[in-house]
Formats: sequence, C-alpha cells, structure tokens
Amino acid sequence: AAITATMSGFQVKRLWDVGVAGIHRLLSNQHLIAEADILIVVAGMEGALPSVVAGLANCPVIAVPTSVGYGASFNGLAPLLTMLNSCAPGIGVVNIDNGFGAAILAGQIIRVGKRLRERYNNL
Repeated sequence: AAITATMSGFQVKRLWDVGVAGIHRLLSNQHLIAEADILIVVAGMEGALPSVVAGLANCPVIAVPTSVGYGASFNGLAPLLTMLNSCAPGIGVVNIDNGFGAAILAGQIIRVGKRLRERYNNL
C-alpha cells in the first residue's frame, strides 16, 4: 500500500507494530492519526486495529486484513470478518492482502475530495 501510494504521488507516513496488544504504541502516535487525510490500516490476528484507529481518527480508514501472523487467523479470514463487522463509522474494507487496492482507493478518495473542494471554492 505504501509503495503504491508513494508512486502515485502521495505523502506516506508509516507506523510499524502499533497493534492493539501494545495500545501505548498506537496512542503515542495519535498526533499523526489526527493529521491524516486518510488512513490505511493493515492488521492480522483478530483484525481489531482498524476499529480502534477509526475511533481515534477523523478521516476515512481503509482496513486491510493480512494473511500473515500467528494464531488462528485462518489465512486472513478471521481479521477480514472482524473488519467487515466493525461498529466504528468510516471504515472501508478491502480483501485479504490487498494493499494495492487500498492505496488506489485512498488515492481516489483524496482526488475526489480535492475536486469537490475546488468546486466549492469556485462558487
């Protein structure tokens, strides 16, 4: 996702190992979450991270379940189902390991938002 977004001309900030099991690592980066225009959140295991991030963010969150990890994630099916059933508003979910699709979707959302702002400012 990060490579695709960067190659598409977007500024990317990556956060590593900030899962819900170490929530302090996520919370110490809250300022980056607040500044973001859109967030792509990749998670395995139980897939809870996108819901937590969406609760902290004021922008769209694109959730990417990953097939990599330990435990009974069933090759990404467990995090996918968790993400699809999230009660946090503002989350879109792409398929397992589809970081490319998440980056393309993020770019489309940002471009449409920019176009709408330009139209509004020209009224």
